[in-house]
Amino acid sequence: MLKKPDHTTSSLSPFLTAVFLLTTAGVAGAQDAPSEETIEFFRRNCVSCHTIGGGALTGPDLKGVAERADEAWLVDFILDPKGVIDSGDPYAAELLRKARGLYMTQVPGMDRTKAEKLVDLIVSESAKERSLFAGLQISDRPLTEIDIERGRGLFMGTVPYENGAPACISCHTASGIGGLGGGRLGPDLTDAYARLEGRKALSAWLGSPPSLVMQPVFKNHALDGEEILAIVAYLKSVSESEGAAEPASVLQFVLLGFGGSALLLLLFDFLWRGRYRATRRPLIRDSKHARIGASS
Repeated sequence: MLKKPDHTTSSLSPFLTAVFLLTTAGVAGAQDAPSEETIEFFRRNCVSCHTIGGGALTGPDLKGVAERADEAWLVDFILDPKGVIDSGDPYAAELLRKARGLYMTQVPGMDRTKAEKLVDLIVSESAKERSLFAGLQISDRPLTEIDIERGRGLFMGTVPYENGAPACISCHTASGIGGLGGGRLGPDLTDAYARLEGRKALSAWLGSPPSLVMQPVFKNHALDGEEILAIVAYLKSVSESEGAAEPASVLQFVLLGFGGSALLLLLFDFLWRGRYRATRRPLIRDSKHARIGASS
């Protein structure tokens, strides 16, 4: 006698199988998801030169880069970009040409594990319709004289940044700022707008400076969109003016040093003139009394 099929069991098995497969896929997806540490590392070190799906900046758009180059090659390039370029690799040479001869900087503290995680992150973000790193959204409205003036104020420190960032002049100089010029810790920014080929790349750099000196300073003092736009407007106007910034001469510093020293000496003399007299007069008086006593 044939046994009647158990429809409950036969219909439940595919359901349980589906649940198992979805759960397994979810666990695998969670394991493969980039860590917050990797995301933050990319944000700190890469977004000033690269987007994922937002177009080229100083460096190429990284969307789909694993389809253009082997992942192992990408890891080697991240570890030692100059070494790979100088080895004569044709793809690396093409990247250098498109970057107008600018070498990708070697990220401090980079190791193979971090590089592999970065490549995994890029692959993961490339598969999304819109990546977390599609690029900083900066207005494309025309830049105005008001933007330029505000940008100059932000650069010089006469207009404070909302988040308390230090003025640009403390580390940088630019043409036309007058006086003794700006700081020398960072590069001259006179041609920054032209060197980075416009608003988009310069805005990305200002939004997340990759410099080892600037990173810790701006980590908790990021510029907002309008401040970035104002600095871009100012540096654009500076870039279009003639001549680079002229550093203050040694003679200027020497003359200022002598002048400052002379003023300080005059000030000390003014403040202490009564002190010297108050010391000398009692001595003279006591000396006179001693002579009179001796003669009598």
